[in-house]
Amino acid sequence: MSTSAACLTLEHVSRHFGGLKAVDEVSLIVNAGERHALIGPNGAGKTTLFNLISGELPVSSGRVLLFDEDITALPPHLRAGRGIARTFQITKLFSGLTVRENVLLACEALDRRKRTFLRPLSSCGDLTTRADRVLADFGLTALADELARNLAYGDQRRLEVALSMAGRPKLLLLDEPMAGLSAAERASLQSLIARLDRSVSVLLIEHDMDVAFALADTLTVLSQGAVLTQGDRDAVASNAAVQASYLGTR
Repeated sequence: MSTSAACLTLEHVSRHFGGLKAVDEVSLIVNAGERHALIGPNGAGKTTLFNLISGELPVSSGRVLLFDEDITALPPHLRAGRGIARTFQITKLFSGLTVRENVLLACEALDRRKRTFLRPLSSCGDLTTRADRVLADFGLTALADELARNLAYGDQRRLEVALSMAGRPKLLLLDEPMAGLSAAERASLQSLIARLDRSVSVLLIEHDMDVAFALADTLTVLSQGAVLTQGDRDAVASNAAVQASYLGTR
């Protein structure tokens, strides 16, 4: 695990919906360059926690810090501008645009020239160059002119990760990236995630324990909205409560 400064810090973060404590006093640290997995059963609060980190939901209490800056009150677009990117359980693409057009828009989204109206993206040569580099990095060059809706589901998931990385984030949130993929597609996407540059910290939700243990330096186990345990692979795998609840005889 990286010993660098903290990228993301959650301090006693909670989210209540009426009397329901969806997230209850969660504290965790994701170090710069670290791969950190959130695991736990359905309803444990994992996606709600992602929504609190990305700003799509306000916290009921606690603080969210990005590189020691308190971003708790910032809306999602300002958090994105500070370097937070995410994917979702359900793929979100511009289905009527080509793969290249999707990537160009993602590259342009955090660029100052997005405020320049009526200027075609094709006139921004550096954005086109960056988009082509992203396509190559994620093995999508051959599919660049395909409409996103025509891609195989595994390629759509790969494109979504590519879009999230196009803005050069500091923190990437991956919400069940392997959901719905075949075994071969999971292996391909797992390899792609493992190769992501360590300049980007990754926090992922993953139900496939083999994938979570293979990718993560650190794991946090949630149960009923609260932290059950956290630590490295060996510490989590050997925890009796985790074995009984999630890992069976692992």
